[in-house]
Amino acid sequence: MSPIHYHNQQCPLLQGKTLFDYADVLKVRVPTSCGRNGQCHECIVEVLRGGDTLSSPTEAEAFLSGDYRLACQATVLDTDSEVEFSILQREPKILTHSIHHDFPICPLTHRQGNTVFFDNQKLDRYRGYLHGLAIDIGTTTVAMNLADLASGKILWTTSFENPQRFGGSDIMHRISYDGGDFHGELQKAILSTVNAEITAMSRQANLSYRTIYEVVVVGNSTMRDIFFGINVQPIGERPYKSTTQLELESGSREATVIETSGKNLGLRVFPAARVYGGPLIGCHIGADVAADLLAVGMDELESVVALVDVGTNTEVVVGNRHRMMAASCPAGPAFEGGLIRHGMPGYKGAIESVEIDKEGVHYKTIGQVQAQGICGSGLVDLLAALRRTGRMSPLGVFEDGSMEFSFAPEKSMSLSRSDISALAQAKSANYAGQFIVLREYGLPLTEISDFYLAGGFANYVNVRNAREIGFIANLPLEKITKVGNASLEGATMI
Repeated sequence: MSPIHYHNQQCPLLQGKTLFDYADVLKVRVPTSCGRNGQCHECIVEVLRGGDTLSSPTEAEAFLSGDYRLACQATVLDTDSEVEFSILQREPKILTHSIHHDFPICPLTHRQGNTVFFDNQKLDRYRGYLHGLAIDIGTTTVAMNLADLASGKILWTTSFENPQRFGGSDIMHRISYDGGDFHGELQKAILSTVNAEITAMSRQANLSYRTIYEVVVVGNSTMRDIFFGINVQPIGERPYKSTTQLELESGSREATVIETSGKNLGLRVFPAARVYGGPLIGCHIGADVAADLLAVGMDELESVVALVDVGTNTEVVVGNRHRMMAASCPAGPAFEGGLIRHGMPGYKGAIESVEIDKEGVHYKTIGQVQAQGICGSGLVDLLAALRRTGRMSPLGVFEDGSMEFSFAPEKSMSLSRSDISALAQAKSANYAGQFIVLREYGLPLTEISDFYLAGGFANYVNVRNAREIGFIANLPLEKITKVGNASLEGATMI
């Protein structure tokens, strides 16, 4: 009898059991709200091996393709072959700090006696707390802050893998998916996951979700609009603009911001809570970058600075309070684990740093556990080390003529020529965006006073190595500052 695997856990296979049954045995939390009958579409898992030993996809799974299944629908038929699965809510390495911008606290939600008001509108009786929720929806990772609206204190921070990856690893694939036969599934996935996190957070922090009276959501244009159920097809075709941007330009709306209530969206907060989607800058440069700018205070600076928010879709902004220029770089998911054979996002078990010396390869993993793959910061280190030691040419060719380099032989993990090609394209997209904006702005690098690196990946990357492989502009190291999850900080300020 063969085992079924989930990360480093396993148990024996039994015929007729669903993957959800095994998740129960392994004590893996899989979201569901329909009683496991396939209706809610929340229990999506990725079958990493042994998919041919499972039952055929049911009608309830028609919206899924490839190796994705609903845990409640996939049943084990053959117990002689091993099966391995992963849920779509692995917890990333939480970015616990970011740049902090002091500002006066004057929330629209406030208390007068025993009554809670939003602006001048009576909302609720006072229940002892006034909470606000900030959500940064990245293509790969979602991060949330729960804030005390009276004090401004952050009470809870959580982050998790964006569950929409069954619709594609990048923005354009998700736009295409959402325009197909299963429109709405991506919104359903993100809302159900956010609701599950709110429930878990409420339980652990011993508070009622009905005391959450404001929610601010930021993300790139596609991620924000999918969350609110807005048609994203215009973002995927010329002139690549959100429906809200097109309506602003036609005069049918006053801003690109979105406002609705928790009840209308189906969010597990106070029903009349104001849910606010941050403003877009334009095209693929979304509310997350607007939040970045707020967090670093670019609108208050006299000196010219550069901001680079690194991700599947990287954004670059150069400027100060007088003038700003921005660009979006379709870098793709390579440095977040996609398209790389042994790549993975920054979760427990990911190799996050690498060094090569005469004795061989040395690495460290997130959580100091056995290596399960390599994340972006580890890939940057590995590329830099291969170049520095002469093992790889500037064209990405291994000097010994081999097709791959083993960086964790005990785990049979290696970096292939095709991996290097994918990383080179992602790296070039990031660098090209920076180069073009700086060129168009008309200032030499020497005139840039500060270079801010934002985002989870950027926070953990070795800046010297990133500069050596041409991932970021060739600036003095003392000018480069990691600002952490500036988007989440900006959303919290809002």
